[in-house]
Amino acid sequence: MSSNLLENNNDGRLYKNFIIIRTSWVYSSFGAHFVKTMIRLGKEKEQLGVIFDQVGTPTYARDLAKTILDILPKIENDKVEIYNYSNEGVLSWYDFAKEIMRMAKLDCTINPIETKAYPTPAKRPHYSLLNKGKIKEAFGITIPYWKDSLDACLTIMGERK
Repeated sequence: MSSNLLENNNDGRLYKNFIIIRTSWVYSSFGAHFVKTMIRLGKEKEQLGVIFDQVGTPTYARDLAKTILDILPKIENDKVEIYNYSNEGVLSWYDFAKEIMRMAKLDCTINPIETKAYPTPAKRPHYSLLNKGKIKEAFGITIPYWKDSLDACLTIMGERK
């Protein structure tokens, strides 16, 4: 979508105070996602292969929702702005899976595998970190560390042992 389309949408309206938030690796205590899949498979299997050569940061949906609610009254712009949001820190899917198993005290061995060993229809970037400096500076927010947020989510899910 072009920025011009976002700014006036060909209907004569100017979209003031609109923002777009880009995020990554979203999980929560609801729905289907990586964390719930790892918990389920960790209870069913003795070992799993998880990709180690894709690096990013998970985003706890509760943290993202809280941030959106906190910044809504502060949005003042004349054109659509784009911001990035994910929890703090850097890790691979492999590291994420290992920490899920550790926190949930599941006895499932996580083995590192390369992306090419796990083909998917969508091509995934090896490095997908989001620079969150703009959203932190513009709205004065503090973003939680991914491990703290995972702990909170697993506790809500009843999986933190």
